Formats: sequence, structure tokens, C-alpha cells
Amino acid sequence: MNYVPGDLRDQLAHVGYDVVQAGLVVGSGGNLSARIPDEGAIWVTASGSWLDRLSRSTFTAVRIDDGEPATIGALPMPRLEPTSEIALHLALYRARPDVNAVVHLHPQTALLLDALGEHVRIITTDHAYYLRRVSTVPFRLPGGSEVAALTAAMAADGTDCLVLSHHGCVVMGDSVELAHKRARNLEEAAQLTYRALAAGRLENLRNCPESFLDRLSGSTAITV
Repeated sequence: MNYVPGDLRDQLAHVGYDVVQAGLVVGSGGNLSARIPDEGAIWVTASGSWLDRLSRSTFTAVRIDDGEPATIGALPMPRLEPTSEIALHLALYRARPDVNAVVHLHPQTALLLDALGEHVRIITTDHAYYLRRVSTVPFRLPGGSEVAALTAAMAADGTDCLVLSHHGCVVMGDSVELAHKRARNLEEAAQLTYRALAAGRLENLRNCPESFLDRLSGSTAITV
């Protein structure tokens, strides 16, 4: 394993640092969570956390079923206020039992495309493999139950990558590592789409061949 081993909070902290350093987001432009095995709860970033300054002490545990604070281990835990998007995270875990990590970011290029009325194109085999498809959730006020319910409903069919119009994106995976890879590939796909748009060649931009997408949905093993 060449990903960050051990504690899920360390893995999420690695995601936060990486996406800021890569220029996807700035400051506290997003929030992260991971399902705690066998606990019915998640680790989630505390309210106002800077994504490139996360540590184990900047996460709080929340029960998935009712959103109440969770006790993990024998020692009492500090009661931190979870992110204002906690409803979004919980709704996704409830709708998708296969999801073990949720990365919600405010990525610059994906949001610029959305504001321009363009969608992210699936161009390379990496984009196809990790993203499969990207759906857009119509604008709803951030932090509310409406955006949480709508996003979860759109993810219920297995969609793992969604752009929240004028707001951000949500990517999911069965591991923190996979969600991280999807976040990076989503922004790369958005950047390539925008470059074609800026060059006046968007109408000439070809999507990943259907034959490759068909293989992904079939039984043929593919390593990317």
C-alpha cells in the first residue's frame, strides 16, 4: 500500500493538504469525511477547518443514523462542531451503504465551467475509469437539508461524482484513497474542458471512446 496507512483521519488530512497544494481549493473550501468501520458513525471535519492544516484533533465523530455526536473508544472526545455541510455527508452515507468516504470541495475550474453553463467532459481513459459520469445538482442553498436530500437522491443510482451548481462538488468512494483520486481526476477533466473552451475548440473536443466505456461496464479487467 503506497497510500497513507492507518487512521482514517490521517488519510483525510492528507487529502486536505494535497487538494490545497494542487490549487483545487483555497483555505476552508470544502469538508471531508470517512465512515468508521463497525461504529455506525463518521469522522468529519470540524466547522471552519482549513483543509491544509488538518490533524486528528480537527475531526469529530457523528452518528450516521441521527446526526448526534458519537463516542469512539474508551476516552471522552472533545465536542467539536461538525462542518455546516454535515447534513450532506450524512444523507450520502445513508443513501449509499457502499460509500466509505465523501470529499466535498469547492474546485475552481469545475465551478467556473458550471457558471459558464458547460459540463465537465470525460476525455481520457483515467477520467472514464475514475469518474464514469459527472452529474450536476441544481443550485440549492449550501448547508441545508434540501441540497443534502437532492444530492443523495442523484447519487443513489451509483453516481460517484457530482457538481453542486454554484457551490462545489461531491466525490465518493469505498475508500479515502479512491475518493481522493476521483477528486483529482474531476478537476483535471474540468481543466482540460476549460482549455478547449478557451481555445475556441470545445465543439471539437472528443470524449473518451465508447468502446472503452463499454469495457468498463462489462466484465473485462482494466487497469489504469
